Amino acid sequence: MPFASALRVLIVDDQLTSRLLIRGGLQELGITDIEMAADGEQAFKIMTAKVPHLVISDFNMPKMDGIAFLRAIRNYEPTKKSAFILMTGRGDKELIERAKQHGANNVLAKPFTVPVLKAQIEGVVGRLK
Repeated sequence: MPFASALRVLIVDDQLTSRLLIRGGLQELGITDIEMAADGEQAFKIMTAKVPHLVISDFNMPKMDGIAFLRAIRNYEPTKKSAFILMTGRGDKELIERAKQHGANNVLAKPFTVPVLKAQIEGVVGRLK
């Protein structure tokens, strides 16, 4: 069971407001090691320098969408084990199934509350202390 303060998280979303909302929620949970990226390409560069324990990524992004980013993570040995939560604003069952087929650990629907975010994270990395 990880301590929230030791968890390294990467937030990937092309909307600054969304990135800041997620970061604020993570900080409420005691998570402080947080990186942010505006698209999958930028995020992958960050990940190769500092592998996160958890990635929270939007689906709709320019350059590299959430599924393409997830595939890149799962095909790169150092990041294969990083937990991955895909965010989406739509309840598209086909998208959720595709995400899980490519190795997403969980799917987070937007908008979300901090307790829902916490539950999603704990469902992937274990109870936060």
